[in-house]
Amino acid sequence: MIADRQTLRRGVALAAIFLTGCALNPVTGKNELALVSQSQEINMGKQGAAEVAQSIGLYHDAAVQAWVSRLGLSVAARTERPELPWEYRVLDDPSVNAFALPGGFIFVTRGLLAHLTNEAELATVLGHESGHVAARHSVQQISRAQLAQLGLGIGSILSSGIRKYSNVAGAGLGLLFLKFSRDDESQADALGFRYALVDGYDVREMVGVFQMLDQQNKLSGGGRLPEWQATHPDPGNRIEAVNEHLAAVHENLDAKKIGRDEFLKMTDGMVYGDNPRQGFFRGPLFLHPDLKFQFQFPDGWKMQNGSDAVVGASAKQDAIVVLRGAPGTLAEASQAFFGQPGLQAGSISQNSIHGFPARTGEFSAQTDEGTLRGIATFIAFGGTTYQITAYTTSDRFSGYSAVFQRSIASFDRLTDPRALAAQPMRLKLARAPRAMTLQQFNTEFPSSVSLDEVALINGIDRTDQLRTGQSVKRVLAGSPTR
Repeated sequence: MIADRQTLRRGVALAAIFLTGCALNPVTGKNELALVSQSQEINMGKQGAAEVAQSIGLYHDAAVQAWVSRLGLSVAARTERPELPWEYRVLDDPSVNAFALPGGFIFVTRGLLAHLTNEAELATVLGHESGHVAARHSVQQISRAQLAQLGLGIGSILSSGIRKYSNVAGAGLGLLFLKFSRDDESQADALGFRYALVDGYDVREMVGVFQMLDQQNKLSGGGRLPEWQATHPDPGNRIEAVNEHLAAVHENLDAKKIGRDEFLKMTDGMVYGDNPRQGFFRGPLFLHPDLKFQFQFPDGWKMQNGSDAVVGASAKQDAIVVLRGAPGTLAEASQAFFGQPGLQAGSISQNSIHGFPARTGEFSAQTDEGTLRGIATFIAFGGTTYQITAYTTSDRFSGYSAVFQRSIASFDRLTDPRALAAQPMRLKLARAPRAMTLQQFNTEFPSSVSLDEVALINGIDRTDQLRTGQSVKRVLAGSPTR
């Protein structure tokens, strides 16, 4: 009987939500489940965007940021939700990707810009991501998740559910990786096509985007973000859909804007691939030329360099070492960490690491998965306080303690002149001096990447004929890192 009453209460609650938790989808004109208000959607996206900018990092070129923002806002004005606080920003990441957060916060990577060839291509990508927001795809997914929680009798929908998806830091950039259905992706493609067309662009260029993505899958890079293929469906079938949209267009596309020269001019000089100035690895050794330090992770661990931290995880994924900057002085940073509620600190000692003042102590903390135990060290170097946090589960701490201590003790000043002088590869435009194939051009004007990669970023085949004076993207190396 109790179970029947619980079932009845859930059924009444579900019915109430269906009656009150629906909203008109501005794209389809239909009522759809929406347990997240527009203000909540915007707040989620704003918080997520701040976390993405901090964790991944924005590309430090004001002209490129303003250019992408201008193109994006023009596209946003064509959507069904122009009133949203739309933002379009470029991430300093070499991967080829773009994504949308709820509320109108759109990101593209510099890696994507490097692989596109004109403004029309970019407009369709920005239109696609804007379409996800206009059609409230994230809101629908979050609402379904919240409804599922209620159906299972798990907690409050409008508290824990929203926190789960809005706390991007805790969810590992979860908003970024919300998986859209194939129907959502198809709708976003169609919307992006329409927005770019209304904005005056030659939407035939959208085919080139999917062709590039298909080819790029064979030459994927290694950024902090996954490639487009990891967060979007296979581009192959989508070309056919674009061709169907093109067949229904009755406008003169020859009169529409492509914007090749403007695009290439803006990307000339852009960083290409990983930027060693932000830190790079030589095996387990991490070197940071701009900050002039080096740090050794344990052998055999997997490392990742983010904009706000560099992280190493053990092969068994049961231990972690994190190096990041900490606010305040050495004393202030250590006191803030060891004084956290719920954290049990051991004795804290003052010492030095390679002559730099340091404070070190062990700690433990209770989590939902059990008790964590680790070592936290704070080092004053170059006017910055650095925090090294190494931890594992309490039952494994004794086995990792010596490994943690060796890694912590490796922090030192970077003195290797080659590492200090390391520079990134950059895109550089050159003009074909005469009619020639790309292969012939690359022989005369070689790049620091393969011919296949040069062909990919120029959107042509290696045997394609170049016109006299045609601009071609090259990739020129900076100084070596080894």
